[in-house]
Amino acid sequence: MTRIRDTLLSCFLDCIKGFAILGLMPLSPLWANEVDLIRTIESIKPSIVGVGTVQKTRSPPVSIMGTGFVLDDGLHVVTSAHVLPDVLDVVNKEAYTVIVGKGGEPQLRAATIVAVDREHDLSLLKIEGSALPAMRIGEASKVKEGQSLAFTGFPIGMILGFYPVTHRAMVSSITPIVLPAHNSRQLNAKLIGQLQKSAYTVFQLDGTAYPGSSGSPLYDPTTGIVYGVINMVFVKGKKEAALSNPSGITYAIPVNYIHELLQSRL
Repeated sequence: MTRIRDTLLSCFLDCIKGFAILGLMPLSPLWANEVDLIRTIESIKPSIVGVGTVQKTRSPPVSIMGTGFVLDDGLHVVTSAHVLPDVLDVVNKEAYTVIVGKGGEPQLRAATIVAVDREHDLSLLKIEGSALPAMRIGEASKVKEGQSLAFTGFPIGMILGFYPVTHRAMVSSITPIVLPAHNSRQLNAKLIGQLQKSAYTVFQLDGTAYPGSSGSPLYDPTTGIVYGVINMVFVKGKKEAALSNPSGITYAIPVNYIHELLQSRL
């Protein structure tokens, strides 16, 4: 049924674009963008995975802590480093896992951490089993403020079933990760260290993300090319530490650090 539905959807979209090309139906830029995003979501969903741990003696045995996406050879997954525990309960056979598929019966893939970039809060996992469809990585320098992007992930894990959720997002700002202090009284040793070490920029987005969205790919709605990794905890802890209440702002780590992460495993 899923294959039939996807075929019918593809034919419907092809017909709409065909009519527009022939001049039989005007296709506004807004609708054209909708058609592109529909196609892109369908193509990238097999690459979006849940990331967490599994322990058979625990209830429930599977705990989804964030989102990841497949890249490279189809056997590697990128996620946010903070979503995975540093220490596993090896006595009770707790292990890292990647959850693939959708619906009520997702599949578990054993996973191991092969590279970690703590400064940029990124982890690279290798999964067992057959290769999955991989997403393409772009160049973060091509992203501009005002550009419309999208991200797909699992904001609430498996509570409502294992179905990926997509949000639109405009790049509101390309901004330093650390919020400078307004005066010298706000400076402390930790903040000074951050100012000296964390000199890179992140994407500030107007899309709504949740803790489970961390690790989701931020991609072009038309091409599906990934330009960033959604981050809901690591960046907020640095950039918005001075705020007493959450601001609802979403951030993404630029994708160029993934290139470095892939090189570090060699």
